[in-house]
Amino acid sequence: MTRQFEAVLFDLDGTLVDTAPDMVRVLFDMLHAYDRPPLPYDVARASVSNGSLGLIRLAFADFDEQKQAALQQEYLQRYEKILGGSSVSSVLFPGLPELIDRLDEHQRPWGIVTNKPQRMTDPLLAHLGLAGRTGCAISGDTLPERKPHPAPLLLGCEQIGTKPAKTIYVGDARRDIEAGRAAGMATIAAAYGYITPDDDPNHWAADDMAANTKELAKILFKAVNLAI
Repeated sequence: MTRQFEAVLFDLDGTLVDTAPDMVRVLFDMLHAYDRPPLPYDVARASVSNGSLGLIRLAFADFDEQKQAALQQEYLQRYEKILGGSSVSSVLFPGLPELIDRLDEHQRPWGIVTNKPQRMTDPLLAHLGLAGRTGCAISGDTLPERKPHPAPLLLGCEQIGTKPAKTIYVGDARRDIEAGRAAGMATIAAAYGYITPDDDPNHWAADDMAANTKELAKILFKAVNLAI
């Protein structure tokens, strides 16, 4: 991170927003509904970045693919219901509201590129008060391709008006770093995010790594030429 950058793109779940309280709650409700043994919260939380199918595979590992696919659709319906109601528990990670305030104050473009479907991304951003603030909000179904393909990140750069070489992408999964590198961006691994015990951000070949959001802010402010 020795050169200067103009913009920042964030992954959503596990990077910018702590969505685990809602996503794990849906999984636990399904485990109870199907009379399945409970999972430790930390185990389920670590798999949130693997999306709805990853959570279903974790909790219903003994089911075949057809049954898992059906359970995934049920999961998505339950999750959509939460996002459309008043009991949303997802929040920005500590320190990140102040971080994006600083980016806005100094006119540093920022946006979101996630694999989350748009029908879930949009209500979540609206709930968090971010819908009108993001320079872009690229979802997993915005394009035919999704991360680790670089196309969503390149579209994000196009929408916020920056070049990939002048943009940083922050994510908490290997596919985020792979997508960022393939798009020609600098990358930061959010090691505070949803990472399973058998994974190691040190092996993702990111340009930098943030153990917590305070470290992330320090790295980003220096990279986009803002005083800490």
